[in-house]
Amino acid sequence: MLLDLIALLSTGLFAGAALYVTLVEHPARLQCGIAAAVTEFGPSYRRAAVLQASLAAVGGLAGVAAWSRGHGPATLIAGLLLVAIIAFTLIVILPTNKRLLDPTLDPGSAEAATLLARWGRLHAFRTLAGAVAFLLLGLHLIGAL
Repeated sequence: MLLDLIALLSTGLFAGAALYVTLVEHPARLQCGIAAAVTEFGPSYRRAAVLQASLAAVGGLAGVAAWSRGHGPATLIAGLLLVAIIAFTLIVILPTNKRLLDPTLDPGSAEAATLLARWGRLHAFRTLAGAVAFLLLGLHLIGAL
């Protein structure tokens, strides 16, 4: 049961933080203008990356570990979903992050606007995946799955 709770807590924190970024922080960043958004992206990304990666890793490992102890397929699916979010971030989102952090990027350029829009869409996908993992774990814990 402890592994289930660790998985649920980590996944809930991951999903909540991701939802906040998707619905609040990134739109507010964009509302300040492209140049300001690019400037703010760096410090925000550096702080959030550590938090989000840690939560996804702990939640993923706890979910898989709970499944390995016979806690049901929902824990495995949720755990693997969190691990997949890490892989998605490294393979799909990281090139956009790197370009947004590149000091040669003109912060007021059309490329910067395109990168920020792409990042928002990709992060929204990550948010949805985290929410699904959280829902699966919650339903499992209340016995609905």
